[in-house]
Amino acid sequence: MTQATASPSSPTSPIVDVLIIGAGLSGVGMACHLKRECPDKSLLILERRKTIGGTWDLFRYPGIRSDSDMFTFGFKFRPWNELKVLADGPSIRQYVNDTAREYGIDRMIRFGLKTTRMEWSDAQRLWTVTALDEASGQTQQYRARYLVGATGYYNYDRGYEPAFPGRERFQGQVIHPQHWPESLDYRGKRIVVIGSGATAVTLVPAMADQAASVTMLQRSPSYVFSVPGYDQLSAVLLKLLPRQWVFSLARQRNIVVQRWIYLASQRWPAQVRRWLLSGVRRQLGPNADMSHFTPRYNPWEERLCAVPDADLFKAIRSGKARVVTDQIETFTETGIQLKSGAVLDADIIVTATGLQVQMLGGAELVVGGKPQPLNQLMTYKSVLVQDVPNMAVIFGYTNAPWTLKADLASEYICRLLKHMDSRGLAVATPRPHGEQPVEETIFGALGSGYVKRAQAVLPKQGHDVPWRVLHHFERDTVMLRDEPIEDGLLEFEPARTGSATAARMAA
Repeated sequence: MTQATASPSSPTSPIVDVLIIGAGLSGVGMACHLKRECPDKSLLILERRKTIGGTWDLFRYPGIRSDSDMFTFGFKFRPWNELKVLADGPSIRQYVNDTAREYGIDRMIRFGLKTTRMEWSDAQRLWTVTALDEASGQTQQYRARYLVGATGYYNYDRGYEPAFPGRERFQGQVIHPQHWPESLDYRGKRIVVIGSGATAVTLVPAMADQAASVTMLQRSPSYVFSVPGYDQLSAVLLKLLPRQWVFSLARQRNIVVQRWIYLASQRWPAQVRRWLLSGVRRQLGPNADMSHFTPRYNPWEERLCAVPDADLFKAIRSGKARVVTDQIETFTETGIQLKSGAVLDADIIVTATGLQVQMLGGAELVVGGKPQPLNQLMTYKSVLVQDVPNMAVIFGYTNAPWTLKADLASEYICRLLKHMDSRGLAVATPRPHGEQPVEETIFGALGSGYVKRAQAVLPKQGHDVPWRVLHHFERDTVMLRDEPIEDGLLEFEPARTGSATAARMAA
């Protein structure tokens, strides 16, 4: 696999076969799949940050960790090989970096470049990607035959923060977890964490040992369940079986367990609800106020929050942390006044209130001279984009570990590229042929706050497959790995005589 370097704004910039936007978990994974499956393809990655890691380089708040087990969150082609189930942020960042180095991907990345425009030329059959070098202020352009967006789905510049009444009155610090101060000293401080999602349930126990008090203030409860922090079964099996077998078995086992919980939640929501709540009651004791952990919705209508070794519940039992369910009336000079009349005194308020959704890192998408807003388009097999030639966008799962779907998407893109080469094809464009989008976005019926806020940003779904996103690992596996590439919905254009593709075919 080769790499190429582009010069600023040059019309003669080298043309790469595949240009990937983003060097996080998805972008690095996509590049590794290309290295494995399409080693003849030239490749380049543009990354806005100064290092590899994406989300896992951005978020640095106390306790940052995966909310999925690492055996399934890790890449299939390079399995996670430690016994810690929910890994901390630095360990995941190191894992992504080590993967990039092992496959030589780290040498194919251009850092510090914010992609601002992606434009497809029908005449040239090329993408021209414009990027801003944020350090120098100079604009650079890169050209590619195929484009892959691996930027995730949220705004790296700012998280979501509601307009809290009276915020300007508060005399302490207000911090969003996405912008955690590196040198923040919270020892002996009174802390209020606003939120009830994965970030909040991670922060509370992580800060409880050093803070004077930690209060998790939630408007409504989420489902929280405990998972083992250490895989005891795999530890035993390592004494009996080869290491590779053990971690492969752990991955397959956890995929089955997670899928069973999700599918059971859809079929028997009342029973799964009772099971989840009984787990909380066991951890907190018979006298616990379960109103703080009893959601108004069914399991998996929003994501479940996993905590390792019941750390959140232990912090609450010890008295170092507490949960308050109420609504904010106003910030005051010294804390938060609640609508119930209660007051929460605070030195630091953490707004763990979620993400600001953004597609393609905020870049403008243009096809044939016309802007193409993604929120007006459907995805094809949840990988390609309606009426957009030679482009893929990698989305992971919302109801399972992200990387399970990202790996499948990357495999499919490699399949497509190899098919096009074998048939002498240069362009592939999904065409809906009458299929119309529905109001539902690619995240489906998930009711999380960031999903509801993103209705005007996310791509749409169609009524039927392949325009409908399945969120179903087994069915996606068949569709992306086994079903024929040519299905009447992908419109292909042959390579022109003398093109690079034709030259490769002739060779």
